[in-house]
Amino acid sequence: MEKRDYYEVLGVSKNATDKEIKSSFRKLAKQYHPDVNKEPGADQKFKEAQEAYSVLSDETKRKQYDQFGHAAFDQMNGGAGYDFSGFDFGDIFSEIFGSSFGGFGGSNYSSRNRRQKGSDKLMQINLSFEEAVFGTKKSINVTSSIDCDDCDGKGGHGEKTCSQCHGSGVVTVEQRSLFGSFMSRSACPKCNGAGVIFSSSCKKCNGAGKINKKSEIDVTIPAGVDTGNQLRIPGKGDAGYNGGPNGDLYLEFNVKSHEIFMRDGNDIYLELPITITEAVLGCKKELPTLYGNVKLTIPAGSESGDKHRLKEKGIKSPRGNSIGNMYVILRIIVPKKLSRDQKKLFESLDKTDLESGTEFKKIKDYVNKNTK
Repeated sequence: MEKRDYYEVLGVSKNATDKEIKSSFRKLAKQYHPDVNKEPGADQKFKEAQEAYSVLSDETKRKQYDQFGHAAFDQMNGGAGYDFSGFDFGDIFSEIFGSSFGGFGGSNYSSRNRRQKGSDKLMQINLSFEEAVFGTKKSINVTSSIDCDDCDGKGGHGEKTCSQCHGSGVVTVEQRSLFGSFMSRSACPKCNGAGVIFSSSCKKCNGAGKINKKSEIDVTIPAGVDTGNQLRIPGKGDAGYNGGPNGDLYLEFNVKSHEIFMRDGNDIYLELPITITEAVLGCKKELPTLYGNVKLTIPAGSESGDKHRLKEKGIKSPRGNSIGNMYVILRIIVPKKLSRDQKKLFESLDKTDLESGTEFKKIKDYVNKNTK
């Protein structure tokens, strides 16, 4: 079957830039990769796009193709066409599918020897109410992985080049289908894509190349954090791979409840008990806040549930300079036990007319209406 023009395969003009050629191949690779597209003929279109890209992305081969067309490579390969099996698609497939994607291009092996950031770690930290509100400093013990000092993080001793892949970390396998044969690349099974093997495995790290180490670090916890908030400590996670940076440590907070204060975001609530007489006559009450005691004037005729705001007596936001408010909720306490004198006072009070309000009148009118 006659080969299509490589520019036509990728859908670009003959004046296309390297960026345009790469972009077009990325789209076709995503569309026709055999691990993604199971439709008949997808593997052939994928192979065709691979071949076109391997030529047009190489400056020298592109010039040869522009001058002689397919014949430039037919002559080189005895009329068999261009062999792209030696072309490394690892980088671009890693960009398209991610480092964990298998299949064509061998993205598993291409990422194995790259610098990689270490894993992040998550720790739960308990804080008292005051520690969360005002901030604090803590020394915490962290266990994280580091490079094994016995094998320098390699996992073994007596390093030598893998005899199966000759140090490339890659093996090329020819696969045949109804549409012809094509070459696929995968990580070498003997060295797992590392390109090297060892005479003996490291006993200290059992071949992992990493060991766990405990360390104590000092952490400054900002004021205003709450349960579920996280604090990132850069570089205090697990060690990276192949010289990559360490991961990060994330501290997630669990704040204990307070004995009298309740928190809602950056606001503070306090339920203040008062007596019946204090509610009726009004009074001044000394009450605690996060910043010391204050006096609150309670007006005469107050009711349970009345709310008083103390401006900026709440919690400072950890993301700015704003401060929440404190809200005092009144709760009238009805005495369950009375002395003889107290009981006489209430009996005397009961003889007075306290039912002049509209609330009492509505009920009385409704009762009288139903008794007629």
